Parts: sequence; structure tokens; C-alpha cells
Amino acid sequence: MRTLVVTPTYNERDNIEALVEAVLATSDQLDYLIVDDNSPDGTGELADEIARRNPRFHVIHRAGKLGLGSAYREAFTRALAQGYDAVVSMDGDWSHDPQYLPDLIRAAETSDLVIGSRYLHGISVVNWALSRLIMSAVANEYARLVTGMPFRDCTSGFQCLTRRALESAGLAAIRTSGYSFLIELKYRVVSAGLRGVEVPIVFTQRRAGVSKISKAEILRSMVTPWKMRLGLWERGTTDASASLAGGVDTGRSAKGS
Repeated sequence: MRTLVVTPTYNERDNIEALVEAVLATSDQLDYLIVDDNSPDGTGELADEIARRNPRFHVIHRAGKLGLGSAYREAFTRALAQGYDAVVSMDGDWSHDPQYLPDLIRAAETSDLVIGSRYLHGISVVNWALSRLIMSAVANEYARLVTGMPFRDCTSGFQCLTRRALESAGLAAIRTSGYSFLIELKYRVVSAGLRGVEVPIVFTQRRAGVSKISKAEILRSMVTPWKMRLGLWERGTTDASASLAGGVDTGRSAKGS
């Protein structure tokens, strides 16, 4: 399966070189693309140097900080145009360990959406403050209740989507940005009747740099599930719960566990 791994970056210079090496070492069947929003710390310039040395690594430069959602939309559209079979979204701070990439891609051979889940078997998070862990757990439970998605980790940014999933999601119609985009993308895929599974990962606090999520984005993420649920009529869906129930598998046996 020819796969493109995608990472939006903003001030990740301290992480990116080792991360590129680790990602590309997992398989010779994948390429790596970062979308850099004109990072002041020189992430984009360093990425260009790496790209000159490695033909499997690519960079999209953007004029400024345009947001996570728009970065993924641009990268996913490029992946479709270039004929990739699947894409993986992952962070650039080592919180998503490249060692799990083979698990996600393997599961995508039978499912169109594969989520790297922090909460599939209890809590698999390392070095988070208790307040952040509580906020994440509450946000996930809230998203599940409002949208009807059965996933334990609705807000995960570590996920693999097949070409069919991207084509079915209607990328051009996604209005959300930031971390709300991650929820809406999952929702659109399963609302299209496609199968989603979760595979367990261990999520680790970033190695270097600072978190990019803001309080405003957290508030937007609370509104997003309702906007999606109430706006489904625009896609002609009259029974969201039935669609979700028919297209989703929680994937508890995806890794033989």
C-alpha cells in the first residue's frame, strides 16, 4: 500500500530531522510530507535541506500560520492527485511514535479509517498533567455522546485513511480548522458508511517545543460536534445513528487483542 505520512509543522525544528529518519525507516512503501506554516524557528529551511538529501521526503511551504485543518486538506488533496493509496496524519513532536505506523497501515488493508487510540485499553498517555488528561478524556466522551461515534479516541490526530475514505469525506466541504478538523474528518468518513477501527498506541508528551493548542480551539472543539450533527441534512443523511452503527467497528481485535 503506497502511503503518504503527513505532518503539519510550526516551530518543530528541534524534532523534525530525527522524526523524518524514524518515519521513513518504518517502510520503503511510504513517503513523508510536512506542511510548514512559515515557522519562525527555521523548520521549513531545515526541511528543505532534508528533502534535497532524501527523495522520499517533501515539503509544502505556506505563507503563515493557516491552521491544522487547512494544512491537512491541502496535503490530502495532493496525496489524491499523486495517486497514493492511503495517508497517515501524525504530529511533529514525537507524541505519535513512528513505531506504530506499520500497525496503522496494516489495519488499513481491511478498514478505511484506522485511529491510533490513546484510550482503547484504559489510558495510554505518558507525562501529561492530570488537568490535561481530564480535559482530553472529557472532550472525547463529549464528542462520542454528541456525534454517536463509538470510538474511544475521537480527537486523535494519529490516524490512517484510505484513498476511498478521503474521496468519501468531501474534503473541500470541511469547514472546521484546528483540532476540530480531526473530529469532523472521522465523522464524515463513518457517515459515508465506511469502516473505522482503533489500534492501541502509547501517547507521549512532546520531546521539544510547546503545545500549539489554544483555549479558543478547545472551545471551538466543544461546538464542532453539534455543528456536524445538526448539519448532516445538507448531505442528505436523515439517520446519522444508523449510518454510524452500520459503518463502524471499534476495532478491539484489530491487533489480535
